[in-house]
Amino acid sequence: MSDRVQVVFLDRETISPNTVLRPLNFDHDLSVYGRTAASEVKQRIANADIVITNKVRLERDAIIAAPRLKLVAMAATGTDNVDLQACKEKNIVVSNIRGYAQHTLPEHTFALIFALRRSIVAYRESVKAGRWHEAQQFCYFDYPIKDLAGSTLGIIGEGALGQAVAAIGRALGMRIQFASRKGGARQGSLYTPFEQMLEESDIITLHCPLNAQTRGLIGAPEFARMKRKPLLINTARGGLVDEAALAEALHTGQIGGAGFDVTSPEPPPNDHLLVQLLELPNFILTPHVAWASEEAIQALADQLIDNIEAFHNGAPRNVVGN
Repeated sequence: MSDRVQVVFLDRETISPNTVLRPLNFDHDLSVYGRTAASEVKQRIANADIVITNKVRLERDAIIAAPRLKLVAMAATGTDNVDLQACKEKNIVVSNIRGYAQHTLPEHTFALIFALRRSIVAYRESVKAGRWHEAQQFCYFDYPIKDLAGSTLGIIGEGALGQAVAAIGRALGMRIQFASRKGGARQGSLYTPFEQMLEESDIITLHCPLNAQTRGLIGAPEFARMKRKPLLINTARGGLVDEAALAEALHTGQIGGAGFDVTSPEPPPNDHLLVQLLELPNFILTPHVAWASEEAIQALADQLIDNIEAFHNGAPRNVVGN
């Protein structure tokens, strides 16, 4: 076995082919795979010192069976696809990407909000179908259009992305509410009780991680509390929302519309519940691209290499859990 550092990238195709990954500044052998199936993970990382993954799952058995593994370098912020406890037990450092999407994801969030609040997709499709000519006047009013100014934006997650979304909302004249943790005690001027946020918001947007505490965060009981029939925006993780409850809420008019950039699983099968909802004029689904501006992906790639080089130099950064 070579003494050179063995680096394995399990899913290079999750990063745009136009993105430049600069070479690491130490002696190494790099094995790059476009995709890696679950059945291939253990064999591919067996002799790796450093593993790069975006969405490929690293389960306990594969981690335990990789005796040289010292660093899991996430090509993403979320780490729900890695068994962090197994890494901790083996003293494997896990680093992630931070702060790279502070423009692209909030902008995508508001693209969904604008499109739904002004029924852009519904009007476009109706024009395509000949409705404008049929109306026989300069405009028609088939779908609702509402201003954002003066509306209430409820934000779940007060990290960098939630704060960036809030800044845009304030600039548009919106009232901002950061939700306290569901069932939590944080309130006061900075946080609004979770249930109150559900009741008072015209738009609710999710910017929190997916973990045991947040899985199924929004379900039928939460939809029932949404008195103002808000829009629900999810550019975070699919598992945060009960998708069956979402479908019911849309079909019954409990909410005014929804814009999702994520599903569970990804990619969704053709008969997935959210794919079926695309028949509705007030539902938009995009393929997990809120993070994917050219500028953001390049920033992610640069930070990924920075993280690996920092670890190799004995000064690990962006360590998950620290």
